[in-house]
Amino acid sequence: MAPVSDARETYRVLDLALRIGEILLSSGAGAADVTATMLGITEHCGLRNADVDVTFTLLRMSYQSDPEEPPVLLTRNVAQRDIDYDDLTRVQGLVNDVMRDRVDVAEARRRVAWINSTDHYLPPSAAVVGSGVVGGGIALILGGGALVTATAFLAGVVITVLMRRLNREQWPMFYQQIAGGLVATLLALATTAVADRLGFQVSTSLVITANIVMLLSGIGFMGAIQDALSGFYLTSGARIIEALLATAGLIAGVSAGLAIAPALGVSLVGVRPGLMELAPPPLVLLGAAISACAFAFTCYAPLRALPAIAVSTLAGHLGYLSVLQPSAAMPWAAAVAAVIIGMLSYSVAGRVRVPPLVVVVPALVPMLPGLTIFRGLSYMSEGDTLGVLQLSAAAATTIALAAGVILGEYVAQPLKRNARRLEHGLAGPRLVGVMHGRHLTRRTRGTSAGA
Repeated sequence: MAPVSDARETYRVLDLALRIGEILLSSGAGAADVTATMLGITEHCGLRNADVDVTFTLLRMSYQSDPEEPPVLLTRNVAQRDIDYDDLTRVQGLVNDVMRDRVDVAEARRRVAWINSTDHYLPPSAAVVGSGVVGGGIALILGGGALVTATAFLAGVVITVLMRRLNREQWPMFYQQIAGGLVATLLALATTAVADRLGFQVSTSLVITANIVMLLSGIGFMGAIQDALSGFYLTSGARIIEALLATAGLIAGVSAGLAIAPALGVSLVGVRPGLMELAPPPLVLLGAAISACAFAFTCYAPLRALPAIAVSTLAGHLGYLSVLQPSAAMPWAAAVAAVIIGMLSYSVAGRVRVPPLVVVVPALVPMLPGLTIFRGLSYMSEGDTLGVLQLSAAAATTIALAAGVILGEYVAQPLKRNARRLEHGLAGPRLVGVMHGRHLTRRTRGTSAGA
């Protein structure tokens, strides 16, 4: 498009880019993807060399048409809301239409407003049940039996309902995590007490671990590492702080629940929440596929994406299990799995018409080191230096997952581009938004990297 000189039209273009960036960032997209998309839209609409700043809670864009004219500056706060992969997919389609000149700026702004104003395509109860299925799937990965899996399912449902209620009342995330950890632990202790009276042997540590999986912050840590690898250190630091506070709240809630154990007649001898031992490979694969698809379902992913997510999850976990040996380092197994998922997701996502992010994140959920992070902070809260080793292992695994996905995208994206004879300029792998780099100049890429 021709360069834009009218201040009102400049405002419309910047507003469109900001609203699209807000949806992307609040839906879990990395700062690099958000920046690339916002810059790609503004440049395509005639605003050359616009300035963009992306942080965890704020988006800012400005454009100066002439050195002697004041710049047009717009900012937008990023509201915390439920992740909606259906909205993300619709925004991806809108971005594609804008870049192909299928819609003008006015129509694009109307479509963004419609996306923001529509409700989820699933009722809230469906997402609540999906959260329970996620917990049940993780329980299978950890080798839990029928009772443990059923308890994890119930805990996932109850905790999700509780967290949504507290969120509507605007409770801070730290206190929400305390409440969730307390409820998860009390459910686990009650299950153990009932099982003991009925003559069943149930591991209290395993039940608690399975119950708290929905509260773990592995996704936040992985997103932080991805932003750091992309050069967005401010956003990365904010995500790390949020994840640490969420984990600290979870530890406080679990500790409060364990303090009530004697009153329920449950012995705490040998109890170590966060203990993780994998089940036999067939159960691991089944639990991983179930939990990944259920997580995508709770995030309102289009139903057509679930088979692609299951295939990517199974392929990634096959690679993970083939490398994971008692004498091998876990981060290497995670890296191999992430590379496989990164390569597959870019290919299969296009076939089901969803952004690769919709496939990547759910496929990685079963491997996220949330339990290791929980154990590390728990040990440190007790003054045990083993916590440092646990956090180091969690950091290594998180870096391996984030770097592996990016590497997989680097490998898959040029291959797919060459196969379809697409452009030769590449700004780097993208999981959502503007998927190719021809819309970004060297100058705009350098400007955005400092966010």
